[in-house]
Amino acid sequence: MGKIILADNMDVLPGLQSSCIDLIYIDPPFNTGKAQKRTQLKTIRDEDNGDRVGFGGKKYRTVKLGSRAFDDRFDDFLGFIEPRLVEARRLLAKTGSLFLHIDHREVHYCKILLDEIFGRECFMNEIIWAYDYGGRSKKKWSAKHDNILWYVKDPKNYTFNFDEMDRIPYMAPGLVGEQKAKRGKTPTDVWWHTIVPTRGKEKTGYPTQKPLGILNRIIKVHSRPKDTLMDFFAGSGTLGEAAARLDRDFILIDNHPEAVLIMATRLAFAKPECVNFSPKPPDKSKK
Repeated sequence: MGKIILADNMDVLPGLQSSCIDLIYIDPPFNTGKAQKRTQLKTIRDEDNGDRVGFGGKKYRTVKLGSRAFDDRFDDFLGFIEPRLVEARRLLAKTGSLFLHIDHREVHYCKILLDEIFGRECFMNEIIWAYDYGGRSKKKWSAKHDNILWYVKDPKNYTFNFDEMDRIPYMAPGLVGEQKAKRGKTPTDVWWHTIVPTRGKEKTGYPTQKPLGILNRIIKVHSRPKDTLMDFFAGSGTLGEAAARLDRDFILIDNHPEAVLIMATRLAFAKPECVNFSPKPPDKSKK
C-alpha cells in the first residue's frame, strides 16, 4: 500500500521505526541559487489571433495555464541535508540502499558528508545520468548530467538483482555477433536517458520531475516486490508511480501542498493513503 504525506520530512522521519525501509531515493533541491519554475502552456487553433504558426501553416494561439515554482536557495545546504541523511541511514533495512540524486554544485560535498554518515566502505557507485537538451554555454562546457550517489547499509549484504537489469543496445552490434546483439548489454555507471518530454504522457508540470525510466532501473535492481520504498523529497511522485507499477509499497513525503496534489492525482490508480501530518505541539508543562 502506498502513502503520501504532506509534511516537513524532519517532522516525520524521526518518528518512524528503524530499519523499516528497503530503498530510499531522494532528489532534494540542488541549491542552484534560483527559483525553479515551469510555465504551463497550451495552444488553441486560432487563424485570426494566432501568435505562432504550426504544421501546414495553420495558426495557433498560446494560452498560459499557470506556473509552478519553488525556491532553491540555501545558505547552508549541508546543514539542511545532514540530519535528513542521518535519518535515512537509520531507516534503511539491513540490505537497503540510499540513492541521492544531486548535481555538480553539491555532489562533492555530499559525497564527503555521506562517507562520514555511512562510512566510505558503504559507497558503491556514482551514477552519471547524462541527457542532451536545452541551450549551450559560450563561456564553459555545458552541464548536461546529474549525479546519483549510491550507498548501502551493509557493503557485504545488499540487494542487487543483476538479472532484473534492463539491457541496452550495443553501439557496434556487428562486432559482437547476432546472439549478443539481440540480448543487448548491461548498463554501466553512465546512464543515457532523455528528460521527461515536454509533451510526453509522463509530464505532470512539476518543475524538476524526473523520468520513470531512471526510477524503474533503480527499483528493479535494488529492491524486491512488496518491499517498502521511500522518497522524502517526493516532488511529482515519480518514485511512487514506479514503485506501484512494480508491485512495491511506497512512502512519499513533501511539504508543498501543490506537489502532494500532483502526486495524489498521478497515483490515483494505486489508491494511496493521503495524510496531512501535523506535528505535536511542544509540551509546555515540561521545562
